[in-house]
Amino acid sequence: MTNGEIALKTIDGRDTTLSEFLGKELLIVNVASKCGFTPQYEGLQKLYETYRDRGFEVLGFPCNQFLFQEPASDDKIAQFCSLNYNVTFPMFSKIKVNGPGKHPLYAELTKQKDVAGKAGRVKWNFEKFLVSPSGDVVGRFRTRTTPDAPELVEAIEANLPG
Repeated sequence: MTNGEIALKTIDGRDTTLSEFLGKELLIVNVASKCGFTPQYEGLQKLYETYRDRGFEVLGFPCNQFLFQEPASDDKIAQFCSLNYNVTFPMFSKIKVNGPGKHPLYAELTKQKDVAGKAGRVKWNFEKFLVSPSGDVVGRFRTRTTPDAPELVEAIEANLPG
């Protein structure tokens, strides 16, 4: 997934591409504000604070495809994340991660297999994809893998730049 030219829009409406994060390790997560797993925002923020000075970024992509658990506008999502979880990692405009209209980023990410050997559709909110600094998808962690799970933390530490 080394295509740094994948177009992205930040949650505040700025156009960018994945190349903005070239050379960094990325944890890309589809997020939602009204989900039982929404408290994972707290753990994602902790990961970001722990590793950002070492070239690590969490990228949050709101998605409303799972029981409509992210119905809000980008402005309201940003406000929710800031007020409730003090999120400072990059957040992006709401996208689709499955089906018709699937964002090109997720068309690439979903080719990656999880630990059970399954690729394809994102199954729920807070699914995590780990991308190495060279742009390779090196891990796929399903929703129930929390941000502080040993297997995720070990994978992050093993792929930090430098």
